[in-house]
Amino acid sequence: MTSEEQITKMKKAITQAIKVMGDRFGSTEADVEKAIVELKASMQTVPSATAQAPQGMPAVSAGA
Repeated sequence: MTSEEQITKMKKAITQAIKVMGDRFGSTEADVEKAIVELKASMQTVPSATAQAPQGMPAVSAGA
């Protein structure tokens, strides 16, 4: 999954969660649970760009 796809998935999950949690009387517990599950799922796949070390950082040597 590309970082753009990940961001799109997270935005969709956040928007849905805000909608569900903002509508206290129209949302069921199942709606809230689904929104929470989707939020957790959208945050678990970390885009590869953020998982990599910064390019400008020097390598740490154990012997130095």
